[in-house]
Amino acid sequence: MNLTEKPEATDWPVTHFVFVEKIGSLQESGKKAWEELLQHLNEISNDNVISGFMSLYKIEPQMIYRAGTIVDSKPEKLPPGLGYMKFEGGRYSRFVLTGPYSNIPEACERVSNIIDKLKIKHREDFYIEHYLNDPRTTPEDQLITELLIPTHQAVESQYETEATF
Repeated sequence: MNLTEKPEATDWPVTHFVFVEKIGSLQESGKKAWEELLQHLNEISNDNVISGFMSLYKIEPQMIYRAGTIVDSKPEKLPPGLGYMKFEGGRYSRFVLTGPYSNIPEACERVSNIIDKLKIKHREDFYIEHYLNDPRTTPEDQLITELLIPTHQAVESQYETEATF
């Protein structure tokens, strides 16, 4: 698995986000949410400029998964079943996975272990998977996904601790 193992502190900007939300296990809810969202892409793009794709999820107190598109502004109208939020962003620890989306669960588990080992304090907010290229035109082994963990204000030096994983 091609995963960066040194977290990079980054600030995620305020983002307009159109999504399908599902509650339940990540494997089931994620797949269903993406299937539903993809059925509405043409409708979304009719009235909005889509500039990217990402998922937001929370694990506690219950699993909430939102598969969605980044749009340029608040939508005037949306197809039934879709939600909108102005995601405020904030401070995150970023890891980068290169390779197939099927590696994301294993990468997330690895990231969780790294976060625990480095004792990085995370805050209650959405975790982000940001998909940097298009799976329809990018070979699977070249797909790039940013895995972003919500953290408190931190400095890069917090991550300079050498740890053996």
